[in-house]
Amino acid sequence: MADLASSPLFLLVLVLSAFSLPLIFLVWIRNTARYGREPWSTVLKTFSWGAVFSVIIALVFSLILVLTLGQIQSLNDFFARRFADPGTAIGVLIVAPVVEEAAKGVGARAGRPQTQSKTDGLVYGAAAGLGFSATENLIYGLAALLVPGVGASGSLIVVAVRSFSSTFLHASSTAVLGYGLAKSWLTGNTWALFPFYVVAVAMHATFNLFSTLALTYGDANDTLGETLAFLAAVTFAIVAISIVRLKLASGRPASSR
Repeated sequence: MADLASSPLFLLVLVLSAFSLPLIFLVWIRNTARYGREPWSTVLKTFSWGAVFSVIIALVFSLILVLTLGQIQSLNDFFARRFADPGTAIGVLIVAPVVEEAAKGVGARAGRPQTQSKTDGLVYGAAAGLGFSATENLIYGLAALLVPGVGASGSLIVVAVRSFSSTFLHASSTAVLGYGLAKSWLTGNTWALFPFYVVAVAMHATFNLFSTLALTYGDANDTLGETLAFLAAVTFAIVAISIVRLKLASGRPASSR
């Protein structure tokens, strides 16, 4: 924390680092659409909703769900047999995917007025996910400053690593959810959203599982296992966002969709 205290401008650097790449990725994804690109005013509004309101909602309901699941002994016993820290495992593999995808879905609703096709939902879902990831990057960067020996450079490394891994995951999983939201809005069938929410949660949980395994192997000084698990997480996120972009790029004009 000493680095931050000695250089007040570092906080600004950290904020810019946390938000710059998600914003660049936002331009990348929004401009992937060949026809009828979404208006920047709504795209940025959705990004902001994800960065602020979705994060607040996720923090509140994650705490509630963690406390609730902590009272279920059978669930804790199940995770205790498989992970050294069952509480953290429950939070990462169950609470975070379930709550955060729902919270980011609330942020994606900011794009509803401009949604005219299901592929529009991909853009607004990704925008909310990127906003959420930007704030999450900042939180993790600030938390890293509290770890002895990490310092300013270590904090920036944490942000950089997350920007090329979990940021892609948040964008792609919530893009899937956004597609489901758009489908439910356009058809008037609220239940049309549910399978897409399940897929988004499953994607999030899969990424978190790989990340958790990487940390577990790292704690056990298993460098090979840690590297493979980390690469699996990053590869999963990159493949997921690539599929979203392919879907956007293959979209037809609004009159034909």
